[in-house]
Amino acid sequence: MTESHKDAHGVDSADAADTVQVRTGANNKRVSTYSVPKMDCPSEERMIRLALDGFNQIETLSFDLSERCLAVVHEGEVEPITAKLASLGLGASLQNTVAADPKTIEATESSARAAEQESGTLRWLLGINAILFVVEMTAGLIAQSTGLIGESLDNFADAAVYGLALFAVGHSAMMQLRAARLAGILQLILALGVLAEVARRFVFGSEPESLVMMAIAFVALIANTICLLMIFKHRKGPAHMKASWIFSANDVVINLGVISAGALVAWTGSNYPDLVIGSIAGVIVLNGARRILAIRS
Repeated sequence: MTESHKDAHGVDSADAADTVQVRTGANNKRVSTYSVPKMDCPSEERMIRLALDGFNQIETLSFDLSERCLAVVHEGEVEPITAKLASLGLGASLQNTVAADPKTIEATESSARAAEQESGTLRWLLGINAILFVVEMTAGLIAQSTGLIGESLDNFADAAVYGLALFAVGHSAMMQLRAARLAGILQLILALGVLAEVARRFVFGSEPESLVMMAIAFVALIANTICLLMIFKHRKGPAHMKASWIFSANDVVINLGVISAGALVAWTGSNYPDLVIGSIAGVIVLNGARRILAIRS
């Protein structure tokens, strides 16, 4: 048991030693703030978490996707962290590095605990997006609709990101990187496939079934609306769930786009509305695959 003595000023020596230790610990930690212009959805957040997982000196990460900002609480030099973020191609740049005070550390740790509590919602989002991928891909092939196929790939991209985030917990950095690489390769293959199919149908023509397009897109609209309701209470909360809200809202917009394309196909008898929607979705997924494959070990 530590002995306690009063000094000339009446300060307990044991308490003084503890105070010095706390201050020293706080002064050894720094908060580095980054601007990340291309970080605007959970996909980029998860890629950053994955890329920085192997840095033992990092204590916590705090994301603000609405402001495209990242705060890193860490020990040691900031240069290796900056170099890894720069390699992701998201335009990350270091804004400042300051000494971390206890209140800042406590706030970031509280944010990290909240993120863990939200993992259950992420699992539901993963399941819903995985089911939508299978249903829309099957229906898209049957109905000859590149719009539905492209929309299914958007759901696959979402499911891959959420699945990777959940799988990464408790696994080594190397295993996480392999999982990311696999997800990126699958997205790349599927995106190139749908773009090639769009090109083929531009040349040789197609007859998308508008009723099937609208029916399946309507089912997906209901599912994505359920996702919105699930994360409704988090829409003004932590940045990650706020971004998830925006991400799911964007999926609803895409669903409405496919429904509109189906209506235009029925009205005009042309396959062009379907091909345009398919092209847009394919490019979006292709860009997501590029960013995932940019992660280096």
